[in-house]
Amino acid sequence: MASDVQFYTNPMSRGQIVRWMLEEVGVPYGTHILGYDNGMKSPDYLAINPMGKVPAITHGGKVVTECAAICAYLADAFPDAGLGPRADERADYYRWLFFAAGPVEAAVTNRAVGFVVEPGRERMVGYGNYDITVDTLEGALEGRDHICGERFTAADVYVGSQIDWGLQFGSLPDRPAFKAYAERLRQRETYRRAREIDNELIAQMQAASS
Repeated sequence: MASDVQFYTNPMSRGQIVRWMLEEVGVPYGTHILGYDNGMKSPDYLAINPMGKVPAITHGGKVVTECAAICAYLADAFPDAGLGPRADERADYYRWLFFAAGPVEAAVTNRAVGFVVEPGRERMVGYGNYDITVDTLEGALEGRDHICGERFTAADVYVGSQIDWGLQFGSLPDRPAFKAYAERLRQRETYRRAREIDNELIAQMQAASS
């Protein structure tokens, strides 16, 4: 069945976040696998995303890039999936979705490349420092099963992916709140299906290059 949603990705990328979100939405979508050394820098793809990176989607003649934006967009575009925020969830939904995409992403990435904010210069960066960012993220999960409370939303796809990867690669500390949250998300059928798809694609790519 043809789909109006087209997904541009590499299985060894943040595209795994959007794959999971697409499986949660449950609509058919076309997949375009792009290599780092060729496809992402091709003129055809640069016309879609001039940054030359994945993931991206097209839908209804429009392009959406950036994982958090794609998650929010898909929740809005396909409301029947029930992944957008209810009125009482809206503040937490947007707060923590953008907190993960902003301060958490910056703090984790900077730490990974060896950049440490010097004491007294915290105001120069948007997240202050790594420790306060991690503590704040942990606090968001206290007493909650999901980032907005009891119900799973699109914000959990993005926030959950950040925490899931952070635990796997050691870029986030191994705290009980993070572990319990990630484990809940890993039990979702959609999470498992998305990982199976990408793992199979990774295996195929590795076999082809050997």
